[in-house]
Amino acid sequence: MKYDRTFNFSAGPAMMPESVLEEIRDEMMNYRGSGMCVMEMSHRSKVFQQIIDEAEADLRALMHIPDNYKVLFIQGGGTLQFAMVPMNLMKHGKACYIETGTWSKKAIAEAKKYGEVQIVASSADKNFSYIPDCSDLPIPDDCDYVYICENETINGTTWHKLPNTKGHVLVSDQSSMFLSRPCNVADYGLIWAGVQKNVGPAGMSVVIIREDLIRDDLDPKTPIYMMYKTHADNGSMYNTPNCWAIYCCGKVFKYLRNLGGLEEMERRNKAKAQVIYDFLDKSKLFRGAVVPQDRSLMNIPFVTGDKDMDAAVVAASKEAGFDNLKGHKSVGGLRASVYNAMPIEGAQALVAFLEKFEQEHK
Repeated sequence: MKYDRTFNFSAGPAMMPESVLEEIRDEMMNYRGSGMCVMEMSHRSKVFQQIIDEAEADLRALMHIPDNYKVLFIQGGGTLQFAMVPMNLMKHGKACYIETGTWSKKAIAEAKKYGEVQIVASSADKNFSYIPDCSDLPIPDDCDYVYICENETINGTTWHKLPNTKGHVLVSDQSSMFLSRPCNVADYGLIWAGVQKNVGPAGMSVVIIREDLIRDDLDPKTPIYMMYKTHADNGSMYNTPNCWAIYCCGKVFKYLRNLGGLEEMERRNKAKAQVIYDFLDKSKLFRGAVVPQDRSLMNIPFVTGDKDMDAAVVAASKEAGFDNLKGHKSVGGLRASVYNAMPIEGAQALVAFLEKFEQEHK
């Protein structure tokens, strides 16, 4: 396969499937005979209603979402969801969080503004390089929900087995692994995902919420936009939604269905990540930052052990035509994000580059 675009290893906003971008390009000036770009049309028009209805239907089919779950398209991204979750679900004022990295820590800090937060497990003792054993958590009976970040974008860990919540509602931030593998939605009370990592352009989150968790007895001071009920009752169009993001995400949902669904996507993602992990496991210069059993298929952090050498790798990678290999500023090192849209050729080209760099810096 000839690939003439940049291999963009950014953690988000990230690559989108090339065929999807081409389809968007072709519809840019005149969406299906409407005479308008989607960015120009009214969200109250029949044309856009068809776009959002089709996007939701394709996502439901892709994830096999049960009928008793609502699909919501909400502006504000992940940071807004850190607040919306506790505002809407803390009925008794208590929630349990599992601390596995930077993004779960941010969610914890926000939730503490709305009630009591118990950190029932943490991997902070080893710099968030693993997922803690969550088979027997100390969850109090009056806990409203148990919260996880299912894939830590910065730290590169992922959950391969969900925690035992002892019958309590499970809430998951799936932002950086959303639609990368099959998911049994019925295992969760609420799933949310910022779309800019694995699905579409920034500025929106998808929320999948079980209907019995949508409350109408929130604090009267709760902003109307911050109520899940507002979005559920109005088909995600209480106000003008992020029409462009919904349109682009809908294209990706259809692309994934045509590809063979999430089972096929998982197969491709495993093969792609294995190319990089196999190299890291045999390298004398580079090493992965996560224990093998908890490694993410989406975000692969690695280091040389020397900050100056890490910086040299980043500089050389840009000259070689790669982009965004620098690790997050909070942890340093290097990181390759290989979301759904990254072709396996990108992983192979990266390994070839790292092998060459290692040979030259023995």
